[in-house]
Amino acid sequence: MQTYNLESKHDGRKSFYGKARVTETDDTKVLTSYQTEVAKISNGKATINGTYSDTTLRHIKEFLKQNGFEASSKKQVIKDYMQG
Repeated sequence: MQTYNLESKHDGRKSFYGKARVTETDDTKVLTSYQTEVAKISNGKATINGTYSDTTLRHIKEFLKQNGFEASSKKQVIKDYMQG
């Protein structure tokens, strides 16, 4: 298992200041934003638990984009990745 800070590569922010962390195991990546698990990629499928705040949505979109998923808008992210 490996845990690291999510870097800002696609977002205009220079950093997320340690507020977004990714935990990786063999076939799963989990995004934690402000100590809440908000998104997961497992076996090539992405899911989110909600969009929460605007900042957490930025974390989610960055996480998805870095892993090859489309994340163009809040509406698209909810439609494509929301659980349930």
